[in-house]
Amino acid sequence: MIGQMLKEGYGIEGHFGLPRAELIGLAGKLLEVPAPLIDSALQEELAEETVTADRVRDADCTFLTGLYLAERGIAEHVRRIRAGALPWPEIDADKALPWIEQKTGFTLAASQAEAIRLALRSKLMVITGGPGVGKTTIVNSILRILAAKAVKLLLCAPTGRAAKRMTEATGMEAKTIHRLLEFDPKAFGFKRNDENPLDCDLLVVDESSMVDVLLMQSLLKAVPSNATLLIVGDIDQLPSVGPGQVLADIIGSGAVPVVRLTEVFRQAAQSKIITMAHAINAGHLPDLGKSDGEADFYFVPAADPEQAVPRIVELVAKRIPQRFGFDPIKDIQVLCPMNRGGVGARSLNVELQAALNPAGDKKVERFGWVFAPGDKVMQIENDYDKDVYNGDIGMIEDVDLDDGEVAVDFDGRTVTFLFGELDTLVPAYAATIHKSQGSEYPAVVIPVMTQHYAMLQRNLIYTGVTRGKKLVVLVGQKKAVAIAVKNVSGRQRWSKLDEWLA
Repeated sequence: MIGQMLKEGYGIEGHFGLPRAELIGLAGKLLEVPAPLIDSALQEELAEETVTADRVRDADCTFLTGLYLAERGIAEHVRRIRAGALPWPEIDADKALPWIEQKTGFTLAASQAEAIRLALRSKLMVITGGPGVGKTTIVNSILRILAAKAVKLLLCAPTGRAAKRMTEATGMEAKTIHRLLEFDPKAFGFKRNDENPLDCDLLVVDESSMVDVLLMQSLLKAVPSNATLLIVGDIDQLPSVGPGQVLADIIGSGAVPVVRLTEVFRQAAQSKIITMAHAINAGHLPDLGKSDGEADFYFVPAADPEQAVPRIVELVAKRIPQRFGFDPIKDIQVLCPMNRGGVGARSLNVELQAALNPAGDKKVERFGWVFAPGDKVMQIENDYDKDVYNGDIGMIEDVDLDDGEVAVDFDGRTVTFLFGELDTLVPAYAATIHKSQGSEYPAVVIPVMTQHYAMLQRNLIYTGVTRGKKLVVLVGQKKAVAIAVKNVSGRQRWSKLDEWLA
């Protein structure tokens, strides 16, 4: 009972354990039974080992046993990888750094050069930092130096879109973690593991803030002891949708060398998106005044949802395309703090779909949504047979009413869904910020209203703003933006990984 509650995360998403007193109180409230009964049920589950008791910081906590053991496994694999020998002969950084500068025509800053030096001699290292701080430059430099030494390289990221971005940024193939580990849908497990490890000297994991405990354990299990691991991510973004806070715990443990980049480079500092993102992250209210001339960050006031919804629709359908030339469906993404409510992703999808792609005769209605050719849709769960994953965005090419099929283009690949399978697709004119992790869009519109109070957190707004490449527009109330920037409560999850690593 208690284990099931932790597993399903009633109001406790991201935690797989809680302080005992908090857990008993929450269970009592949800199940409407007295505390002594909950306590005896907890004792039974502890005896059956479905849950495990341990101390975290100064609190007695109860954890789901499977996830508790997965965290311990991560710590063991980190120690194992760190203890192995460096897979390449010593590299003279004093020669390698001028060589890479000459190859790229790019002068490295002192912080970047130091990060590269550290990476060339480290078995396991983390690079973290926000937008515009040069993470990509450092990773590319490391990869090119090692490729010249014939080092075997593998690159991966948690989502298809993040892997695609990594491929574009490095010019080398990056795979999703599931594809890299060769997920087998029939056995529902990975073919790559400790008995069949990955064939590499260096593995680079990007967007690592999104990787949860179970996936990280599976990945580390497949990293050979003689390989090097480079973990790249932005610790200030939202943590993984699944349980744990792996990146934050690895950094917080002090057990692994960490390069934390904070210097925004001159070219990047010209972007208001980047300067505003760093201001938000530092807890400062961004400048929400009128922008002079052509800017890439704007604030459009709206007093309430009744005012916000038509403004968002007008921005997406008319104002942004007319002024900036963006395609309203392909280039502009509305990102919401939550699904529900008048300015939530669900209701905005209905409004935007009606404005941008009103359905003709060729349409199908299933699971509360209308699907028609030209609609932008999102896959909302992993489908290993179809090779489409949670968060992937596609465009409907055709609705075949005779065969009962919908054809969807995912990045140039057509995937067919039977009408009965459309419960895994939703319109994607608007999506939650959580679903946008690991993606980038040319233009992003974010409603920020006090109605979203429960979700107004600094890392949520920061993640939303950093999804926009060329344009970000916040729509709503200055007060709501201020609440979000001040609120850091969404950061801490109950986990023990940092203690085990330390």
